[in-house]
Amino acid sequence: MFRSLNIAATGMAAQETNLEAISHNISNGNTVGYKKQRVDFQDLLYQTVRQAGTPTGPTTMSPTGLQLGTGVRVVSTSRMFQQGSILQTGNQLDVSVEGNGFLVVQQNDGTPAYTRNGALRTDGDGRVVTAEGLPLDPPITIPPDALNVAISSNGTVSVTLPGQTTPSDVGQIQLANFVNPSGMQAMGHNLLTPTRASGEAQLGEPGADGRGTLLQGAVEQSNVDIVEEMIGLISAQRSYEINSKVITTADDMLRAATQLR
Repeated sequence: MFRSLNIAATGMAAQETNLEAISHNISNGNTVGYKKQRVDFQDLLYQTVRQAGTPTGPTTMSPTGLQLGTGVRVVSTSRMFQQGSILQTGNQLDVSVEGNGFLVVQQNDGTPAYTRNGALRTDGDGRVVTAEGLPLDPPITIPPDALNVAISSNGTVSVTLPGQTTPSDVGQIQLANFVNPSGMQAMGHNLLTPTRASGEAQLGEPGADGRGTLLQGAVEQSNVDIVEEMIGLISAQRSYEINSKVITTADDMLRAATQLR
């Protein structure tokens, strides 16, 4: 009976973590380029009382074994990379990635990071940067007298200058693919960095080798489905309540046993 108390406690702890992931998803429902997380559970080790196939006689054996479970634990959080909806902004520097791939930015320490947030702008030097001022990698600079900026689906950035009728190319936006994007590490600030599990970044032109294409004047919204998260919230709450009910039931049975005369 004491085992059931510990098993129910592991279930409650696991649902607490599940609730934290759900609340994080809901809080980022309006974060551009955010990809929702899912909690993955795993059953704990079993206590084997009798192994399947144990001899029960000279010519017979047990067709099944006797194993007692010890509960559940959270084994990982998986990031879901389904495409988010596209929001037209009208800002000529905004880009959304349609399909696979990540925009590449350079962090303050010089190392690359990767993001799906394509809400871009220019800094005081004309460089195309993120909302936190991180420049694209490779860097792209927009001339201060540019009349118009065009970003093609393959990432080519061109500008129209005064007195010119033909646009001039000023850079190329690259996308990075990963063998296992779910293995990337979230750094906050809409940034992801590679790990051994994700593999190295495979850089290239948008639209080539399985990479998505770019859409100018739009951003990719969060792929969080609020209704789905609310259903998960209700499920987590009920699972927590049921596990707490197991503890109450085990306590009642222990009380009954101690009152036997």
